Amino acid sequence: MTTWPLLAGAIACEVTGSLSLRAAVAHPGWYAVVVVGYVAAFALLAAVLRRGMPLGVAYGIWGAVGVALTAALSSVIFGEPFTLLMTAGIALIIGGVLLVELGSHRAAAEEGGS
Repeated sequence: MTTWPLLAGAIACEVTGSLSLRAAVAHPGWYAVVVVGYVAAFALLAAVLRRGMPLGVAYGIWGAVGVALTAALSSVIFGEPFTLLMTAGIALIIGGVLLVELGSHRAAAEEGGS
């Protein structure tokens, strides 16, 4: 399995765990899904790091996509508000992650060139 599908799996598991945490407030049986989701998310994220993706890039993408998906899905599933200001905040997070990714590539290129 390549790195990006592992990272996508880590994100999906983290979002599942977060959404299940919200569901567990009313129905405690969901705590089992919370635990499984977070354990699987960290195991997959560790697999991503073992394949050589820099921590700043992997964690940035994991966090940013996780926040965006969790906010959007919590609006759909639980009817929580999703405002224009929240959308702007998520766009800023994604922009920040892109800058981290670009900086990582630049640093790798400079190390390779020196």
